[in-house]
Amino acid sequence: MNFKKYIKAVGTGPKGNKDLTTDEVSDAIEQILTNKATQAQIGAFLIAWRTKLETNDELKGAIIALRKFMKFKEVKDSIELGYSFDGRCDNPFLFPLFENILEEFYKKNSDIKRLNLVISGDFLQPAKIGLTTKEIFANIDKGQYIHFFDRVEYLKELSDITQIRHELGLRTAFNTVEKLLNPSLSEYGVTTAFHKPYVQKYLDIFAPYFKEIVVVKASEGSPEVFKDGKFWKMQDGNIIEESFCLKDYGITYDKEFENITLEESLNIVKNPDEQILKLARFNVALYLLFSKRVASLDEAWQRLN
Repeated sequence: MNFKKYIKAVGTGPKGNKDLTTDEVSDAIEQILTNKATQAQIGAFLIAWRTKLETNDELKGAIIALRKFMKFKEVKDSIELGYSFDGRCDNPFLFPLFENILEEFYKKNSDIKRLNLVISGDFLQPAKIGLTTKEIFANIDKGQYIHFFDRVEYLKELSDITQIRHELGLRTAFNTVEKLLNPSLSEYGVTTAFHKPYVQKYLDIFAPYFKEIVVVKASEGSPEVFKDGKFWKMQDGNIIEESFCLKDYGITYDKEFENITLEESLNIVKNPDEQILKLARFNVALYLLFSKRVASLDEAWQRLN
């Protein structure tokens, strides 16, 4: 279809807008990724579509289109950690600590099925200005349990529109769908939602690509927990909610940064204090639970300690 028709569908205004079908959105995204739409058309469509509010079916169409362009490389026995691509400002990244934690865990718990952690990253995307997973991975040693997927390599077409996204300076539908595209063909996936309406959305749109999805309440678009929270998963057609309190696990962490630097983030994980280590172990405990390696969070915590 002529791309202008897609712009008209989402950008006419409240009385004239209409939702696109899954196939129509898939076609629109393909035209964007193959440069059949002009830069002006892409910008107009993304802003208008965001303003209209994307439906779940539309977001599913976007995922279908993006996956057509992806290069997949399976990581067996894995869970994908769905980090936001728009950077972190308030806290350090904890994942550099996960490698040693898992290594020590499996020395003592050989009866537990192996778990690999998959993280994707790219150049910074709008709308924040923070640290990215890609920057961190460029400055840490590689291990056997954590696998990094660079979007420049597995989905270059989406990476290539980074510039126009920065020119827009706003969140778009890509911010929603890019976190759990599953280039590793992982069985399990976890992402984060701070606002509850997104819980149902994420569980719905990503469900076809995983054995099970979990959404955890966390800040800065990261599946790393720094405070008390909740997590949700779909069970027998119903959303099940469970809560956790860090103090129950002897964790008291209340630090927060303002525009944390790469140096600060790396220094914290290279020289971790007791509370940071406990916090990192707690997050690994969550991932063990989410991937059904243990029966409960308490069991995971006990085995990790």
